[in-house]
Amino acid sequence: MSDRERDNLGPEELSFDEAGLIPAVVQQYDTLEVLMVAYMNRESLEKTMETKRTWFWSRSRQKYWMKGESSGCVQEVKDVRYDCDADCLLVMVDQRGGACHTGQRTCFYRSLVKGSEK
Repeated sequence: MSDRERDNLGPEELSFDEAGLIPAVVQQYDTLEVLMVAYMNRESLEKTMETKRTWFWSRSRQKYWMKGESSGCVQEVKDVRYDCDADCLLVMVDQRGGACHTGQRTCFYRSLVKGSEK
């Protein structure tokens, strides 16, 4: 497949893994802050595109979940992009409240490099 052909893929042409999942990096659309990483399958991606809210597949619970359904910390979808290999998504959102289940704004609030935390 040429690069030009890859520029116009539909959701059905993405490269889902053997479990039918694709990783989704969630990013704040205006600041580009990375908020979280979760997994989508075809149906959760379709729900995300239809509702403009993020829907994921829980690998541990084996069920769909909408971000913010219980916490109220919803993600309004602004754009969904795919990478050059079409095997990873970038979901650009307007995050309301914290993205992390711990209450933090982002799931990436800890660092392996000592002294680098903000």
